[in-house]
Amino acid sequence: MLRRDFWRVVTLNIWNRSGPWTDRLKLIRDGLRALEPDVIGLQEVLAFGQLPSQAHEIAEGTGWNVFYAPAWAVGGDLTMGNAILSPHNLFDKQVLALPTEPGLDSRSVAFARVDAPHGPMPCFVTHFTYQLHLGHVRCLQARVLADHVAQLAPIDDPPPVILGDLNAQPDADEIRFLRGATALGGRSVFFFDCWQLNGGDVGYTYDRKNPYALRSHEPSARFDYVFVRGPDRVSRGEPISTRLALNEPVDGVWPSDHFAVVADLYAAPRAAQY
Repeated sequence: MLRRDFWRVVTLNIWNRSGPWTDRLKLIRDGLRALEPDVIGLQEVLAFGQLPSQAHEIAEGTGWNVFYAPAWAVGGDLTMGNAILSPHNLFDKQVLALPTEPGLDSRSVAFARVDAPHGPMPCFVTHFTYQLHLGHVRCLQARVLADHVAQLAPIDDPPPVILGDLNAQPDADEIRFLRGATALGGRSVFFFDCWQLNGGDVGYTYDRKNPYALRSHEPSARFDYVFVRGPDRVSRGEPISTRLALNEPVDGVWPSDHFAVVADLYAAPRAAQY
């Protein structure tokens, strides 16, 4: 069991079963395991009936605990959703609804408390509506996500972490709302966008150099985020570093159409420094 003074958190959209899934599965599993994460948030996870979800397939042989949270009933017994994976125990697991409009894929938030050292860590994993012209829907989803965080992770609790493919660039209103740069619906919040530690690095997570992403004929973008509400009064949740991972091919196969984002966050209480 990992025992460190920081939490390592990872987010990855696994691109469902598209492309060469069997080969991609091994790359995803091996790549994530090499990161030695405390928690992983996955999006675009498929599950069929009582069969193991793709998150369970990824976790096979790792000893990780898995919580799969369906978001969209695709048809029959097939669902797509989000998942939380961790070498630590997961408890208080919940599936939280997000608003959408009629005719759109439904969306949700996977929530669990991760029994990591210096925790528990409240973890929220989500995937916002993808159509580029539906920013107003994502803005509403961002507001409701913030409400869920406020309800389940009060300000005196350990800092909550949000992991997700939010399908919006950093200058979009839904992202600016989450990082405290604009108000929506007459209210404002603040979560630290961990990639901002990297200065001017664009940090594309959906990159046209990846042929799986190029298929959509969209510009390269930073769609995938690690947010944390921190640091708290004992400096938990302060971001230390952030980087991309699973962002190179192996023998011509890429792990996904998205790249993973990895962030290290201070977890052990520390005295204030002035």
